[in-house]
Amino acid sequence: MKQSRPERRQGQAVVRGNLVPDSTHDQRLLDRQGSTDWLHMDPWRVLRIQAEFVEGFGQLAELPPAVTVFGSARTPDDSPEYEMGVELGRALAESGYAVITGGGPGVMEAANRGATEVDGAVSVGLGIELPFEQKMNDYVDLGIEFRYFFVRKTMFVKYSCGFIALPGGFGTLDELFEALTLVQTRKVTSFPVVLMGTEFWGGMVDWIKNTLLGTGKIAAQDLDLIHLTDDVHEAVRIITGGGSLRPPPAVEPQ
Repeated sequence: MKQSRPERRQGQAVVRGNLVPDSTHDQRLLDRQGSTDWLHMDPWRVLRIQAEFVEGFGQLAELPPAVTVFGSARTPDDSPEYEMGVELGRALAESGYAVITGGGPGVMEAANRGATEVDGAVSVGLGIELPFEQKMNDYVDLGIEFRYFFVRKTMFVKYSCGFIALPGGFGTLDELFEALTLVQTRKVTSFPVVLMGTEFWGGMVDWIKNTLLGTGKIAAQDLDLIHLTDDVHEAVRIITGGGSLRPPPAVEPQ
């Protein structure tokens, strides 16, 4: 039997075996404990970061209206949360949306999988280099691998018209609260944020209401930024603003 070797994706490259480094590009960028080599290396890192932005913009510029679905990579494929992800991806695709995920397993795979069940739909995965192996799932039509989290996050926001978060861990929370902050500070507008799973998210929403609002850390209207539901079709209606589920066709310039 052929022995498996460690593997890591680095942007558009794949490295295996002894070529897999001990750290990621993000780790090296953010490390302040190393030598003064950063003084000479950081200007070149800026060019690599710029290249990732250019590649992402170029690949995603012509996407149809899209929705980003977040959720745990650890969700098993026989769980109700996985089934919800499949149903959600399918419903979004049937409504004319491209579906964007982080490209990994679990809930991300589920949403991509649901989208591929609809003819003509576009299923997108925006992956990230991690210290541990996590390959792009098999239900992605367009997959882009990023070295830097902040470049990837920009793509999620720039090319989505809304976020839907299924149950997830630290990564999902990070993406969720970044989205809420961007909407609260009006860096993005008309950008609904939906939480799917009232049992999972209910305690957090109660804490936001009772603790954050209760102690004056947020304003009352900030609660309107969060939509909590268990219903896939309600989630899609929230994304579309409560109107027709299919977005209107683009108007050609005169």
